[in-house]
Amino acid sequence: MGTPEFAVGTLSSLVENDYNVVGVVTQPDKPVGRHHEKLQPPAVKVYAQEHGIRVLQPEKLKDETFISELKSFDADIFVVVAFRMLPKLVWDMPRYGTFNVHAALLPQYRGAAPINWAIINGEKTTGVTTFFLDENIDTGRIILRKEFDIPEDADVEYVYDGLMELGAKAAIETLELIKDNNGRIDCKEQDTFTTDGVSLKTAPKIFKDTCRIDWNQSALSIHNFVRGLSPIPGAWTNMGSNGVLKIYKTRKTGIKASGKPGTTVMDKHHIYVNCTDEQLEILTLQPSGKKRMDGASFINGIRNNDAELYMQ
Repeated sequence: MGTPEFAVGTLSSLVENDYNVVGVVTQPDKPVGRHHEKLQPPAVKVYAQEHGIRVLQPEKLKDETFISELKSFDADIFVVVAFRMLPKLVWDMPRYGTFNVHAALLPQYRGAAPINWAIINGEKTTGVTTFFLDENIDTGRIILRKEFDIPEDADVEYVYDGLMELGAKAAIETLELIKDNNGRIDCKEQDTFTTDGVSLKTAPKIFKDTCRIDWNQSALSIHNFVRGLSPIPGAWTNMGSNGVLKIYKTRKTGIKASGKPGTTVMDKHHIYVNCTDEQLEILTLQPSGKKRMDGASFINGIRNNDAELYMQ
C-alpha cells in the first residue's frame, strides 16, 4: 500500500527479492493539467501495472466492495509506505498484521512530511522505522530502526533518495524477521525510545503557506528551511515587482547583516539577503513564469529601478 515514488523503492525491492506481491493498493489517479483534463496515475500504480500486479484504487477505505476485494487477495501481511491512515478493519485483516515503513526515527517526526521537517529543523541524523500499525498515526510497536546521516548542505532530494533505498532494505529485513519467527517478533513500544527532557517533534503536512520564507530569522534557520523544501515544493518569497520567487539553494556567508531582514545587497554576480544575524546568498531561484536560474542570471534580468529590493 503506497502512492509516491518513495513507495516504489520498497515495492520494487519486494518484487526483486521474489516476494509474492498479490496486489497493490494506491490512491486514485490524480487530475492534472491546466483544466484538470488529464488523469495521472500514482507512481506505485505505474510500477505495478508494468509488472502485472493487480491494483486497487479505493476512494474510501471502508467501502464494502474494496474490503471484499482486499480480502480476496488472502495476503499474509500488508506493507505500507507513504499511504493514507488505515481503518482497523483493514490493518487488522492479514494474519501477520500490517507494518509501515516511516521515513524518520520514530517516535520523532510522526506525520506526513518527516523528511522535510527533519532538514528544516537542522537535524544531523534521521532514518527509517518499521512498525506495526495501530489505531493512531505513527504510534505502533517498533520492529526496527535504521539511521541515516544528513550532510550539512543536503536537500530533500538527497535525503529522499537515501531513505527510499534504506526503507526498502528495512522492509525486506522486517519481512525476513516476521517469516523466520512465524510472526512472533520482539517489538518495542515507542516510549522506550524517548529520552527525558527531549521533546518530540512532529512532521505535519506541508502547504503553500508553510513554504513562505520568514526573513526575521537567522541565516542558518532560513538556509535549513530552503533546503528542507528543495526541490519540491520549494520555499518562496515576494520580491517587489518581480512577484513570487521560489528559492532552491542558498549559502551562509558569515557576512554580518547590513540592513533590515529581507533587504538585499547585490553586485554584478551575487545576490545576498539580510537575515537577523548575517547575509544569506541566493544561489538558485526561479521567478514566476520563468525557468530556474542562478543569482547572476537573475540580476542581469531585473530592471534598473529594482536595484533596491526587499523580500517579504
